[in-house]
Amino acid sequence: MNLTSRLAHRMVLLFAMGAVIPFCSAQSSSAKDAGTFPPLQKWKAAVIGGNAAALKALYSATPPPQIGTPSGATNADADAAFWIGLNARQIKLDIVQSDSPQPGAQQIVFQAEVQPFIGETVYVSSGQLWQKQGEQWRLVASKRSEPSRLQQPTSTKKEIYAPGVDAHAEIKHALAQATRQHKRVLVVFGANWCYDCHVLDLAFHRPDVEAVLTKNYEVVHVDVGEGDKNQDLMQRYQVPMNKGIPAIAVLDSEGKLLYSQKGGEFEKARALTPEDVLAFLNKWKPGVR
Repeated sequence: MNLTSRLAHRMVLLFAMGAVIPFCSAQSSSAKDAGTFPPLQKWKAAVIGGNAAALKALYSATPPPQIGTPSGATNADADAAFWIGLNARQIKLDIVQSDSPQPGAQQIVFQAEVQPFIGETVYVSSGQLWQKQGEQWRLVASKRSEPSRLQQPTSTKKEIYAPGVDAHAEIKHALAQATRQHKRVLVVFGANWCYDCHVLDLAFHRPDVEAVLTKNYEVVHVDVGEGDKNQDLMQRYQVPMNKGIPAIAVLDSEGKLLYSQKGGEFEKARALTPEDVLAFLNKWKPGVR
């Protein structure tokens, strides 16, 4: 196995097939400096400038780069066309990991927040492997996700579902609060290991979503563990575990079930848009039904 093949193999091991996410490792000590890595700056400038020729010049020619996407392997021309096609006005890079697996190689994992000239902001998670070829750095391997309208978590270490919490007591307390404040209760079933649960949590903290959520709902996070916790609550609120998590039930302030997720509607939270989440919250807020 030659140098490029070994590096590309290392890149493949970093990511699950079909997406470069989730990123569960801690940020490396050099990640904060990766944004100043000159080849990455050239890459970013070419994408923002819509300069396809400059972007394609950054890819390795011999050997050709190994590029992975959710739909399969592709080539440098198609990958460059993807990034140019985002029509980026501005790109913010959240560097998750950056290290040098061996001299003359630089590996960078990031999430790109892309603001286009026309349209809505999208997020693309990507891993890049650069190699020094002569005097030039070239992209020898990369993998990326499809664009997402919701921000994707760069770590699943956040403890959304605290262990040892009495979910029954939490719901009872939330109902009392909802009665006093004329709200409804949003019961969110999930687990800390669940990637899409973290996607939904990030969506709930968007300013536009959070404004509707905090005004109209008391939120209770119910830990389902590996499908072995709080199953009585899932049954009570008619949320089938076999349809996946995150899963949601909506209660009125008296505890009456208004909505239960039966078809896995939030199970692929990463595919939702902010408008999807807002539409749901507005549909079930007090005074609507």
